[in-house]
Amino acid sequence: MTKALEGQNVLVTGASGGIGVAVVKQLAAEGARPIIHYGRDITSAERLLSDIGEVGWIVQGDLSSDEGPFELWERSLAVAGRIHALVNNAGIRTEISIEASASDWKAAWQREFQINFFAAADLSKEAIRHFKANGGGRIVNMASRAGQRGYAADAMPYGSTKAALVNLTKSIARSFGPDGVTAIAIAPGWVRTDMAEEFIAAHGKAAAVSDIPIGEMAEPGEIAELVAFILRPGQASLNGATLDVNGGSYIR
Repeated sequence: MTKALEGQNVLVTGASGGIGVAVVKQLAAEGARPIIHYGRDITSAERLLSDIGEVGWIVQGDLSSDEGPFELWERSLAVAGRIHALVNNAGIRTEISIEASASDWKAAWQREFQINFFAAADLSKEAIRHFKANGGGRIVNMASRAGQRGYAADAMPYGSTKAALVNLTKSIARSFGPDGVTAIAIAPGWVRTDMAEEFIAAHGKAAAVSDIPIGEMAEPGEIAELVAFILRPGQASLNGATLDVNGGSYIR
C-alpha cells in the first residue's frame, strides 16, 4: 500500500535533536525522504539517518551566518534534485535581561532573529522560487505559543521571533497560494525537549506546566505526527493556518 508521503523529499532544519529527530522519523515512516540538516552535530545526524534506514540525506548548514541558509538550500538541492517541502524547525532560546549591556542585548536579539527567523525567511524565499518552478510545495514553520501571547521578560527575543514566523507564514499563504505554494505554522507550548529540560532544571516542572490545563508538556512525537499530517497532499486548505499544540493553555 502506498504511504501518505511516498516520494516527497523534505528538508528539515535543526533535524539532529529534539523535535527535529521525531519529525524526520515520522516523515520517513510515512514514505518521505528527509533531508537532515545539522549545524555541528554530525554524529547525531548520521545516527538518525541510520535509524531511518539510510533513506534520505544529511546536509550541513550554519544558520547563524548570513549566507548559511542559502548555502544549505543549494546543498540540499544538489543531493535531492527536487525538494517538495521545507520544515523550518531550527531554533534557539536566549535569556537576556533588560539590565544587560547594550552590546550584549543587541547581540542576543540579532543571533536569535538570525537563527529563528531570518534563516527561515531566507530558506522560504528559495523554496518558494523552487516550488513555483516545479509544480508547488509546502512550508511548515515551527512557531510557538510564545509568539501569540508574548513571553517572559528574560526571553523576549524568542517570543518575538516566533511571532514573526506566524506573520511570515500568513504572508506566504496569501501571496503564493495561487502558485501551488502552501504555508502552515505550528505553535507548540512546552514540548519535552532539551530546551524544556533546561528550563525545568532552572525553575522546576511546576513552573513549566502551571498554566497547561492537562498538566503535561507535549511529546516531540505529537508535533512530528502533525507535521506529517500537514504535508499530506489532501491538506492544502490548511494554507495560512496556525495550529496550536499547547494543552489548552491560554494564548490570547
